[in-house]
Parts: sequence; structure tokens; C-alpha cells
Amino acid sequence: MRQFVCFCKELLQTMSIKKRYLLLIAAVGVGIGWVTLGGTAAVMHYTSSTEFCVSCHSMKAPYEEYQGSVHFSNAKGIRAECADCHISSDPVDYLITKVRASKDIYHEFVSGKIETPELYESHRKEMAETVWDQFRQNDSATCRSCHDFGAMEQYEQSRDAAKMHAYAKANDQTCIDCHKGMAHFAPKAELDSKAFDTLMAFTQHTKADADVVYPVMDIAIGDFGHISPTATLKVLEAEGDKRTVELNAYQMKGAEQVLYMGEGQRAIVAKLTQAGQDALETGDYQTDAYGNDWRSVTLTGEINSPVVDSLEPVWTYAEQLDNVYCSTCHSKIPGEHFTVNAWGPVAKGMGARTDISPENLELLTKYFQNHAKDVVGH
Repeated sequence: MRQFVCFCKELLQTMSIKKRYLLLIAAVGVGIGWVTLGGTAAVMHYTSSTEFCVSCHSMKAPYEEYQGSVHFSNAKGIRAECADCHISSDPVDYLITKVRASKDIYHEFVSGKIETPELYESHRKEMAETVWDQFRQNDSATCRSCHDFGAMEQYEQSRDAAKMHAYAKANDQTCIDCHKGMAHFAPKAELDSKAFDTLMAFTQHTKADADVVYPVMDIAIGDFGHISPTATLKVLEAEGDKRTVELNAYQMKGAEQVLYMGEGQRAIVAKLTQAGQDALETGDYQTDAYGNDWRSVTLTGEINSPVVDSLEPVWTYAEQLDNVYCSTCHSKIPGEHFTVNAWGPVAKGMGARTDISPENLELLTKYFQNHAKDVVGH
């Protein structure tokens, strides 16, 4: 019995020692885990700061662009830091973004891929498209952390902004589809000159006996003035490159030097000299719902400039312009989204934000106006 009691005492002492060891091991494990996880979290947090992001010299250009944006300084005094836009709060996306960012460290210190302003610009489009794709994949999650359709007070937005937001919501568009240049400059838009050369090549194949032709640029019609691109010209007589053509259009009282596509539709098809105004065959003026007087007119004259007998190549070229100068900053907006009259100022205002040439802007405007919602189907 005595031996049994001694054995039990020794066993309890041994168990007590083991328990202390287990507690010590557990404490050490918790400490290591806290240091490891806490340290990792601290590192993750630090490397997500704007200060860290712009510490690389190759980030000088995007940082300066960001400083000039509404996300850096605005009337509300709310600043979106780098992480607010580029790092999702979702744990999985957060880690994926961190892994992706490792390539930036490599290119900064090893490859020197964007170490000079020239190199940065040469890769701007590639880098931008990579980020845009990420935004599309997560439905612009970081944008929506601050901006949400349901929280928008559309009555405080401009009419065009409210209309575009309603369109985006109805068509499942995501923020980045329209807001590509919010914090950083969008890639410079540039269309290869070969595209216009290709368009002009179609004028060489215009049928000599074509009944209807269309200018691809502003052309003279004798001493009567100039015809705008894509205007419909009925051919009355043709001899070589010379054609006698008829233009049917509309004229508004008070602006007799300009001819328009249709009654009330302010898409210019010709600008006339006094001789051109005197040569018009005219109908009677009719007053529209806005109090403007319009009449149908016909101008007959001679042209000898390059023309096409189909608008298909012109529209193909205009779609390329749309892809380069419009869709670089936002998603495609269909022609039927606006009316003929609305497209004029919209195209002019947006074109001013690019380096598109006046000639190309006019062709692009004509493309939108000829596909406007009050033209399509009529």
C-alpha cells in the first residue's frame, strides 16, 4: 500500500512537470504565431501605404498624376490613397494583389522596365490595360467601396452624368468601363495613318456610273461652298472624276449659309457661299415645335473630289476612331444613345480632351449622328 502511494505521488509530480512543459510550449507557440502573423500583418499594412507605393522612383509619374486628380484633392476633403483604389478588402483578392505586386519590385530593382520617363510611356498602355482588366474582374470592387449606385443622388448630378449612370446600371457596366482616367493619365490615343490611307483607297474603286456617292472629307462644290463628309449626293451626270450632283437638305431661317441633315436635325451637310445660297431650289418654311422655321432645299453643282459609293468603309474607319479616341477612356457608347442634336456638342466636348484631328473628329461626329436614336430606323 505504501509503495502504491509513493508511485501515485511520483506520477502526479511527473504529470505536473509535463503540464508545465505543455503550457510553456503552448505559450511559445502563441508567441511565435503572434510575432509571425502580427509581423506579417504589419508588413502587409506598411507595404500598402501610399508612402511605400511611391518610394520607388518609377512611381514618380503616376504619383504626380494622382496629385492632380480629384481623388487627391477635392471640395469634400476626402482623399483616396493608393490602396483604396488598388487593393481590395476581400482577403483572397488582397493576397492575390500582393503576390501580383511582387513583379513591380522585380522591374524596379532588376529589369529596369520603366525606369525612365520614355520607358514608362512606352509601357503605359500595357500597364493600364492590366489594371483595367483587374477592375473588370472584380466589378470595380474598390470603387464601389466608396461609390455605389444605390447611394447616388441623381438629382444632384448633371443631366448627362445621371443619364450615363442609369445606362451603366441597366447594361451591367462596371465603374472602370467609363472612368479610366480618373487618377492617372490614360494612354495616349493614336491611330495609324495607314487606316486613313485604306479609307482613301476605297475612293479609287468608286463606280463611274454610281447613282449615289459620299465625300470622305470636306469637298468643294464649285463656287457654291463645301460639302461635309458622308453627305448623300445623288449623281445626275458623270464624266471621269467630274460629277454633277444633287444634295437634298434642310435650311433654317437665320442660318441660311448652313444646310442640315433633316428638319430640326443640326447635323451639318454643307456650308454655302452667297452664290450657293442663291443657287438653291427651296420649299416653303415650316415652323417646328421650338419656333424655328425650316424649309427643304436642293443644291445642284459640280464636284471633282474623291468620293465613295458606299458608307461602309467610312463607318469602319469611324469605328476605329471610336476604339482609339473614345474607348480608351470609357466603354463604347452606341450611336442611338443620343439624338442627332445631342451628339454634336458631346463629340466636340469629348474630342477636346484628346489630340484627335479636326478632320477625324468631324468624321467621328458624322458616324454618331448618322446612327443616332432619332435617325436609326427612319
